[in-house]
This record gives sequence, structure tokens and C-alpha cells, in this order.
Amino acid sequence: MPASLWLLVGAMGLIEGVLSIADRDIIGSPMWRYLALEYGAFWDLIFDDLADPVWPYQGLAMFLTHALLHGDLAHYVLNNVILLAVGKLLAGVVGPFRVILLFAISAVGGALVYGLIAATDAPMVGASGAVFGFIGFWKQVEFRIRLRRGLSLRPIGGMVVALALANLVVYFLLDGRMAWEAHLGGFLAGWLMGWVWRPVSRDGAALP
Repeated sequence: MPASLWLLVGAMGLIEGVLSIADRDIIGSPMWRYLALEYGAFWDLIFDDLADPVWPYQGLAMFLTHALLHGDLAHYVLNNVILLAVGKLLAGVVGPFRVILLFAISAVGGALVYGLIAATDAPMVGASGAVFGFIGFWKQVEFRIRLRRGLSLRPIGGMVVALALANLVVYFLLDGRMAWEAHLGGFLAGWLMGWVWRPVSRDGAALP
């Protein structure tokens, strides 16, 4: 596991830890989370130019800052367990710097698709767009390996269908309180970067 990935997850953990403690009124105030959302979440109203940003350059910064915030501790843990698992695998392929860059690109891609599709006045937060970007990158690399070796592409298609169905189920379980648009955008961004970077060039190279 590269130190860069630990630092990223640790920074998000520090933010969520402080906000979770503040939610319980141990330090600070429960208002801290509302302020964090107001200043750092992705707001579709600002994206659609229906509301003014509360600070300069928020309209640009929120494409990335939303991924560093989470709704609660469980949301943080779920996203970052997957992020670490897949990120460790990808770091061995693209290196410690590019894996952080992939996080940022996927987060921006997720926010962009969310802004283009969603129509809501609620804030959007979480690293799940970046998580799906990691998965998209992983599957694109596997796609090229299988294509080069003449192997079946059905596992790739099966994974995509499974992800779509899982998103559909969770969407209804959460009464629509899930940013599937960000998941889609993150996955597409990760897939694209897997094609652009082409990290696997040797016939014997493969992802575990």
C-alpha cells in the first residue's frame, strides 16, 4: 500500500473524525458538518448557475472537495475500505503518484456527470465517484489484457451489469438518496484513464 494512498485516506478520516465528534457535541458544534457541506459539497444549484457560491472559486473547487467529505462515519468507512483494496492493486500498476491523480480525475468526472444529469438542491459528498473510477480503471486494464490474449470478455460485461444492478438496488433501498450519477461519471473517467495511460504493456503482465 503506497504511503500516498494512506495519506489520502487518513486526511479524509481526520475530516470525518472531527465532524463525527462535533456531531455528538463533544467538541465544536453539530453545525460544523452543515458548514462543511455548505463550503465543500458539490451543489447542483451552483453548477446550474441557479445559486451563488458562498466563497470565490467554489464552483470549481467543489468538483474535488466533495470527494473529501462524507455524510457520516459509516459512509466514510464503506468508501475507503473499497478505495484501499482496489487502490493497492492499481498502485502496483501505475505507481503511487498516478493513483492519487486517478482519484482526483475520477472525482471530477463523477461530479461533472452528476451535475449534468441530476436536478436537486441537496448537497452531494463522498469518495464513491473516485471508488468507481478505480474500478473502471481496473476493468479497462483487464479488458485490454483479455482482448490481447484472446480471452472471453464476458467477465467484464458481467461486472458492469452487476455494478449497475447493485446501484439500482441500493438506490431504491435508500429512497433515491444515492448519487448514482457520480458513480457513472467516476467509472467512465477511470475507464478512459485506463485507456489513456495504458499501464500494462507486457504480455505476461496482469492484474491479480
